[in-house]
Amino acid sequence: MIVLIFVGLILLAHYYLWHRLVRSTTAPGRLRKALTWGVVALMLLVVATFAGTRADFGTWLAWPGYLWLALLFYLFVFLAVLEIPRAVAAVLLRRAERRRAPVPEPVAVLAGTPAPDDVAAGLPDVTPDPVEPPAGLSRRLFLGRATAAVAGVGAAATVGYGVSSALGDPVIEPVRVTLPKLDPRLSGLRFAVVSDIHLGPLTGRSHTERIVRMINGLEADVVAIVGDLVDGSVARLGPLARPLKDLESRYGAYFVTGNHEYFSPGGYIEWLDELGELGVRPLRNERVEIAHQGAVLDLAGVNDLGGASQGDGPDFAKALGGRTSGRSTVLLAHQPVQVTEAARHGVDLQLSGHTHGGQIVPFNLVVGLQQPVVSGLATVDGVQVYTTRGAGFWGPPVRVGAPPEITILELRS
Repeated sequence: MIVLIFVGLILLAHYYLWHRLVRSTTAPGRLRKALTWGVVALMLLVVATFAGTRADFGTWLAWPGYLWLALLFYLFVFLAVLEIPRAVAAVLLRRAERRRAPVPEPVAVLAGTPAPDDVAAGLPDVTPDPVEPPAGLSRRLFLGRATAAVAGVGAAATVGYGVSSALGDPVIEPVRVTLPKLDPRLSGLRFAVVSDIHLGPLTGRSHTERIVRMINGLEADVVAIVGDLVDGSVARLGPLARPLKDLESRYGAYFVTGNHEYFSPGGYIEWLDELGELGVRPLRNERVEIAHQGAVLDLAGVNDLGGASQGDGPDFAKALGGRTSGRSTVLLAHQPVQVTEAARHGVDLQLSGHTHGGQIVPFNLVVGLQQPVVSGLATVDGVQVYTTRGAGFWGPPVRVGAPPEITILELRS
């Protein structure tokens, strides 16, 4: 069902673009036919790209396919926004043409003088100039081409900016979180939080190396990787993940699954094993104690909701049950929406990702309908939640209004 809905939306979006960028800008003929087949080819490219990358093949399609998907989206947005100005302009042009039309003057005809039928009827000569196109066609083409030009320039500029943002260095976001129950001796404990790295067909080893280098530069006490590390199998992406073995922190690096780990063609278990070999400890519905300056913090992690279909869903009771009374707890959970269950178990702070901060405006508005926090720090059901925008991207290598992020989060009592 989801696949059918996706294909249907892609079909409708391409039809709308064909209507506005081809039919409204060209006259019937060879050019229109060629452009129409071009739109059909682009639609098939998008479908093939998703099918190929999900099945771990066809990665050569990823760059053209995902870039076109980004252009498709922003062309759709710009054209939709321009619908009202376009309709207003059409009305104004039509009125202007009517005002410019010549007003017929009375014609005196002498009795008995032969005259053409139209003159005899007192009608003006309205035979169209054979050199000029009909007024209606001229107006349609003008509006169609002007709208297409504005939308095209706007979409290309937006996607160009988004590509430079997505492929550039992540922003270092410093955040201080005050936990009322935190032991004062733990005040100043620092977490490097990163999520949604999305190693995949559009990222190279340098992507991971840069993230590791930036995290190490923060000199954090704990590194927390909050899911969606990969988009593929260990066989294909293992070399890209290898730089993670160089992560540096005082008390170690920890990982919880995101929904994309469960999409891996090789299965999620192989990635858990691979991360263990790289020195990153997966927290699978479990917790560890972080001893710092004579005090202890509980660091817990739960599996992503996406694991439920594979018998590996979150188990909050297992991860959080039987804790020492009065000890503060930080929970790693990929999706912010998991905070509802975390609140029932007395968690003080939840660190999440998943949302990408919306990744491309205006998707941030859509994400907000599903998740309680799109990005940044918020309080939900009495629990503080920090949601990072993630250090990578999914799908199109584009970020607009939500630059990639690595967070240095400091606990305060």
